Amino acid sequence: MKTSFVHMKISVLLLLTALLTTGCASSAGGNKDPLEGFNRAIFAFNDGVDRVILKPVATGYDAVLPTPVRKGVTNFFGNIADVFIGINNLLQGKVSDGAGDLGRVAVNSTLGLLGVFDVASNMGIEKHEEDFGQTFGRWGADSGAFVVVPFFGPRTVRDTAGLVLDVATDPVGYVDHVPTRNTMAGVRLVNDRANLLPADKVIAEAALDKYSYIRDAYLQRRRSLIYDGNAPREAESE
Repeated sequence: MKTSFVHMKISVLLLLTALLTTGCASSAGGNKDPLEGFNRAIFAFNDGVDRVILKPVATGYDAVLPTPVRKGVTNFFGNIADVFIGINNLLQGKVSDGAGDLGRVAVNSTLGLLGVFDVASNMGIEKHEEDFGQTFGRWGADSGAFVVVPFFGPRTVRDTAGLVLDVATDPVGYVDHVPTRNTMAGVRLVNDRANLLPADKVIAEAALDKYSYIRDAYLQRRRSLIYDGNAPREAESE
């Protein structure tokens, strides 16, 4: 059944979200990492999988494929993502941005040959970055505790709940032809990891504690995204 794997991932994420919400519904006292012991264990597991499998594959992918091809792959999957980026902007009340995102899909899916070429950006139609976790934040949901999700990496309780919807609405998961669906998911994963390779050196040089560095960078970036780059100075809950 074409949606069985999607349903399995959603079930696991729902269970994890329920456990997190029950166990640490509040991050009182400004402590955003009350699950640090658990998080570090999962972080080490994810890091091990990355070092042994994902990073070597991504490094080979980056070395073999020419830059224009990798850019085309990034654009193709970015065009798919723009559909729900637009929907999230609309859900957040940013009608102009949402219309622009959906306009990008229309332009890139046609003139850009299914999104392989980012014609919309060349036309001045801005690309945004939105997801359901950000939408929950704009609606006033508190971020909750920081958590590292197996395979998915750093999140907050709110972002983990948003991830459930991100996975459930991912168009790739609903492709009928199983080999095509699996190939698309695999290529997207490896391509995304390859795009992050330049950041590895920065993290290695800057971080005395890789876990803390990534946690703090993630939380700061998510806060900035939720407030569209204009987060209040006060460390208040979102």
